[in-house]
Amino acid sequence: MAILTAIIPEEMAGMRLDQCLAEMFPDYSRSKLQTWIKAGRVLVNQQTLKAKDKVDGGETIELDAEAEEVLEYEAEDIPLDIIYEDDSFLIVNKPAGLVVHPAVGHWQGTLVNALLNHAPSLKTLPRAGIVHRLDKDTSGLLMVAKTLQAHHSLSSQLQERSITREYLALAKGWMTAGGTVDEPLGRHPNDRKRHTVREDGKHAVTHYRLEKRLKRHTLIRVKLETGRTHQIRVHMAYIGYPLVGDPVYSGRFQMLANCSPHLEEVLRNFKRQALHATKLGLQHPVTDEYFEWELPMPEDMVALIEAIEHNDLD
Repeated sequence: MAILTAIIPEEMAGMRLDQCLAEMFPDYSRSKLQTWIKAGRVLVNQQTLKAKDKVDGGETIELDAEAEEVLEYEAEDIPLDIIYEDDSFLIVNKPAGLVVHPAVGHWQGTLVNALLNHAPSLKTLPRAGIVHRLDKDTSGLLMVAKTLQAHHSLSSQLQERSITREYLALAKGWMTAGGTVDEPLGRHPNDRKRHTVREDGKHAVTHYRLEKRLKRHTLIRVKLETGRTHQIRVHMAYIGYPLVGDPVYSGRFQMLANCSPHLEEVLRNFKRQALHATKLGLQHPVTDEYFEWELPMPEDMVALIEAIEHNDLD
């Protein structure tokens, strides 16, 4: 069991307690939260209330969350590149090609299967402790909670946008300066596997700055203010600089003009978006100490950039 604490936001004033909890603790179902309210496992300013009681905003919530097995996925002995681990959470370096969470078509061989083998107790946590995701073909740093307290803390930091997340990406085209893309994102109306900029989408903000300019490409450092699905890939394509290798948002593959045989081979064999989660910073869920990690680009992105640079010099 774990006691999760939080302050009810002022903007939730007037909401039913169960509705308020459903928004504050989205990893638990409304029915589960209602059961805990009836059982006295939810305190509002140290008092028990009914699910239908209205909140004023500003109250302190204490939720006695019950640990229970919520996953049925199998543990698998899959190697993990663990960058940091303690009793509260761990940081892994996810390789490109590894699916994070089991889904239709990928029930096995995922990061979750590997995590359950490494730490079986993660079965009792929502999504095996995974607080945020990386696309299958995006590499880099990813955080995983090991306790309910840590899961709530890290999820809250994400919602408050206090977690530092930076990516390195190789974009098509020659940029002259960095900038910010502030455009709402939602599902594509004709293809549910794609996302797109749309007026009725969710608020999404992406900041980017130049790391290195090549003749026909630009290496950029991207900082996320929000964390929508495919956010970097969609935003960069929207402003005319899709990521190299992106099979969904960069259009039909076209070979560069005046391309050397070596670069042509490298480009044809680079079958993922050139995107790497390079930096992650957060407050420790227990001590509040600030932690930060940074990883260099993986070998495939390094080799791609070197091939492009060498070709540009020819």
